[in-house]
Amino acid sequence: QVQLVESGGGLVQAGGSLSLSCATSGLTFNTYVMAWFRQAPGKEREFVAGINWSGDSTRYADSVKGRFTASRDNAKNTVYLQMNTLKPEDTAVYYCSSRPYTRIATIPDDYSYWGQGTQVTVSS
Repeated sequence: QVQLVESGGGLVQAGGSLSLSCATSGLTFNTYVMAWFRQAPGKEREFVAGINWSGDSTRYADSVKGRFTASRDNAKNTVYLQMNTLKPEDTAVYYCSSRPYTRIATIPDDYSYWGQGTQVTVSS
């Protein structure tokens, strides 16, 4: 059974940093694209960042470029999202997701597995 478990969310002031982790089990981690999405109240789920199976290719939403960094540790079956210079508009539930292909997709329907989400709240 595939499981994705996010951690690291919380409350932070604007300009601060948070680091999210997503531990996985039940899948061949080093063959999966991993991605982070987020969903704010009343809004659709949106792509934040993605990383390919080897970690040498990443993709980011324009709104987080230069502030967020995705990385992965295939030995630990874990993907990370380092979030710096956080803004109030980054407030959302952040989800980890995976897909067994090579392309870093940006549409939620292209992803097979999802975590339960972790809340990130940025105060102004």
